[in-house]
Amino acid sequence: MPVAVVTDSTAYLPPELVQAHRLTVVPLTVVLNGVEGLEGVETFPADASRALSERRVSVSTSRPSPEQFARTYRELLAAGVDGVVSVHLSAELSGTVEAARLAAAEVGDRVEVVDSRSTGMGLGFPALAAALAAERGADLSAVRVAALDAVARTTIFFYVDTLEFLRRGGRISAAQALLGTALSVKPIMHMPDGAIVIKDKVRTASRAVARLVDLAAEAVGDAEVDLAVHHLAAPERAEQLVAAFTDRLGDRVHDTYVSEAGAVVAAHAGPGLACVVVHRRPDSEPGG
Repeated sequence: MPVAVVTDSTAYLPPELVQAHRLTVVPLTVVLNGVEGLEGVETFPADASRALSERRVSVSTSRPSPEQFARTYRELLAAGVDGVVSVHLSAELSGTVEAARLAAAEVGDRVEVVDSRSTGMGLGFPALAAALAAERGADLSAVRVAALDAVARTTIFFYVDTLEFLRRGGRISAAQALLGTALSVKPIMHMPDGAIVIKDKVRTASRAVARLVDLAAEAVGDAEVDLAVHHLAAPERAEQLVAAFTDRLGDRVHDTYVSEAGAVVAAHAGPGLACVVVHRRPDSEPGG
């Protein structure tokens, strides 16, 4: 390929897609009770779920270093690619994009960095779109545009059992967390500009599943769509979401991916997470 595509471990792309489309994944680091591990390499969702279930637990995450990104970029360029497009989780949630940009500035103008303004397959779909463009022979600029276009066509909604983990990690304000706790509601979140914002509030987990499907269907409109569902220690909830969404949209749903959220998202969302990511296909929209 003339252009290589790099992403990070919070994309939660199925391993077969990573391999088939020759994506390079740079892992974030998770620290569970003082023990560091690379996400998806040394630390997995079950590790985070187990740690979060304990009464006293210390969980944190850290970005890859600029040096780690620079080494990755140089290795790819030395292997013969013309350029690198590096697509990462929202700058509102992590310093990963900043680290990638620092590395790109060091390596040179053959590296472009894209902020997905999301995480999970909200990041994975833009990274995949960039890889597909690269496979078709697109140049560095066109691969970057493909990623940005996919960002604009991808929407994420997720449910958490409690806002406490997001508050601890600084991903939402104490006021937002207090609102949810005081009213004993189940919050549904979205990321309109890369930051986590409360979209809606429901009273029960079962109602949350139905509301996630409603919101995702509204975001899709009349388009054809690819669907990703993430969960944390809640596979039955993920199955309910896929079935309900597919029943709602029928044959307008094309590719479907279901996976457990990795340790980084687990650390900040907590057990019970259910997430829906919809990616509107470009050829199904007006002018597409």
